[in-house]
Amino acid sequence: MNSESSISEYSEKLEKLGKELAKIQYDFKIENKPSEKYWSTRIEEFNQYHTKVNQYFTQAYSLMNLVNEGESGLFLLKISKLKQLGVKLIENMEKIKQNPSIMDLKDKQQSKWSIERKEELIKSNKECLDHEKHMNVFFREFYEKNLKTK
Repeated sequence: MNSESSISEYSEKLEKLGKELAKIQYDFKIENKPSEKYWSTRIEEFNQYHTKVNQYFTQAYSLMNLVNEGESGLFLLKISKLKQLGVKLIENMEKIKQNPSIMDLKDKQQSKWSIERKEELIKSNKECLDHEKHMNVFFREFYEKNLKTK
């Protein structure tokens, strides 16, 4: 199945997903907004984005698997980790949604629990973003090395 037509077909699907992903334009910047509605919307937006990101990377994995099963296997593990990080980020956003005052900058008397929830959100947000960036670099390098000339 390592034919030029399969690689071309998978590449076209990947390009289409990349364009769809670019349209979503999710911003990982965390806003200090103490509103349940804001966090509900934020969770929905991230879910939509994260679903498309996983589709994109799964398609990238399929393309990689046509060329190099070893490296594609490593990439599959990275996809699994990205899914786990996304679930953790959603869980942390849900905690904020349930207690949106955690994000109120005017509240100078925040409890230790509130401060920890906010720190967890910031940490999981950064981990998710950094892992996604790492995956993009990994795939780009793989593509340059193994597929660009095909």
